[in-house]
Amino acid sequence: MKANVMYAAGDVRVVEAPVPTLQKPTDAILKVVAACICGSDLHPYHSMHAHEHGEGEAMGHEVIGTIEEMGSQVAGFKKGDLVVVPFAYGDLTCPFCQEGLMTSCVHGGFMTGCQAEFVRVPQAQGSMFKLPDEIDESSPLLPSLLTLSDVYGTGYHAALKGGVNEHTTVTVIGDGAVGLLAVLSAKKLGAKKIILMGRHKVRTDLGLEFGATDVVPERGEEGVAKVREMTNGEGTHVVLECVGLMPAYEMSIGVVRAGGVISRVGVPQYDDAPVGFASLFGRNITLTGGPAPTRVYMEELLPDILNGTIEPGRVFDATVDLDGVPDGYRAMDKREALKVLIRP
Repeated sequence: MKANVMYAAGDVRVVEAPVPTLQKPTDAILKVVAACICGSDLHPYHSMHAHEHGEGEAMGHEVIGTIEEMGSQVAGFKKGDLVVVPFAYGDLTCPFCQEGLMTSCVHGGFMTGCQAEFVRVPQAQGSMFKLPDEIDESSPLLPSLLTLSDVYGTGYHAALKGGVNEHTTVTVIGDGAVGLLAVLSAKKLGAKKIILMGRHKVRTDLGLEFGATDVVPERGEEGVAKVREMTNGEGTHVVLECVGLMPAYEMSIGVVRAGGVISRVGVPQYDDAPVGFASLFGRNITLTGGPAPTRVYMEELLPDILNGTIEPGRVFDATVDLDGVPDGYRAMDKREALKVLIRP
């Protein structure tokens, strides 16, 4: 089969790879119908060192597919079912899963290898989410449904953990797909004032359509001052940090209101974030967030997609086949594309 493998920074290749097989009775094999490139895939694209023996890493963690084969411990599904899989798989039965924290499942882990023709799903029983029978491979809803795997669920997780409601003001830092869907989620949860900090007009225009009330293109101290000016010098109750880089975290500290919450879902790219007395404790600020247990949110978020109330799939502005994935990485890296959809 065709698969996309990263060998070093900037080096993504389409290769011939063996079709995956069942390794455990809890596995399933999917024929990939839709996958995508995530903003977090750009982190290794920028920094990955070549492996000593030339091995690469199979890429992709978001997928919709049809079931080809299932292990003996997978029940309630049939061959040909169209399913969406969360980027973090789990059994849905361990204590953490039962508490809604599938990303800490004792039998869990993170999907990989979805940018291919076929992919193996561990813990398939708990991870796979069957889409309604009326949805097929040609459905125009497929891009929006794919966002349930990661970016929409992650944006929703940020807003939910931040405690967004109709009484909170919100700043969203980052105009990537997760940031834009954090705006959408904050709007869904009732926020009346949503400030989007981003400097790419095409993206922030989409953010305004998703529910942002204001856009602040300035960065750093200038951006912080602008948000403070817009909030009577107070800052906002909730900050949704959807980037993961140190400057974004520092802006979060700058724009959060006393007593507020920073909800961080951007994959952290730093080891020494100043989380301590000076930055948080003295002002009673809560720092929360983390990788989103997106499987837990799928039932809740699905109806609005099916009835057309929201269209999170609008974050996809380019589509490629498997051969076009390396060019998709380059387009996202150059900010020529917001998020690239893959249709094998």
